[in-house]
Amino acid sequence: MSTQQSRGRPDHWPVGRLLSTAARRVERAWDAHLASWELNHASLPVLVHVSMTPLSQRELADACGVTEQTMSRVVARLERTGYVTRRRHDEDRRRHVIAITPDGARALAACADPGPAQEQVLGHLSPERRALLDDLLREVVRPEDLTPEPVTTAAHGGPTSTDEGLA
Repeated sequence: MSTQQSRGRPDHWPVGRLLSTAARRVERAWDAHLASWELNHASLPVLVHVSMTPLSQRELADACGVTEQTMSRVVARLERTGYVTRRRHDEDRRRHVIAITPDGARALAACADPGPAQEQVLGHLSPERRALLDDLLREVVRPEDLTPEPVTTAAHGGPTSTDEGLA
């Protein structure tokens, strides 16, 4: 088999490509599940956060790990669906406070079960294999690993990182 042919086969892919492809499959299945409620993988965490307490747009952006500009677009979409309200902060008129609406709380309660999306992607795996996958992914995605390490310059002049072998 030529190198060209083997590149398309997952059994010859590096781990980073496998993880990325698996993540996209799960994300597409999750988005398809959430679409019934006019939600997606970006908007659901916002509902989860504001279901606990109203938050500023900046606090939501920080909590979700996105820019304030991105959060503004997500919140605008949730406002259009009637799932959140955005109002000026009582003391700091420059800030907006985002709160969940009763419709948003109902949508969150109805869609929050990841089971259907996970079943679509992982249904062919036995319970033992699913548990093993879960354990391995939790080892790979440890909380201390979620903060990116600074990229340093190697002697050869290119950037280096501890995870450059994943891609």
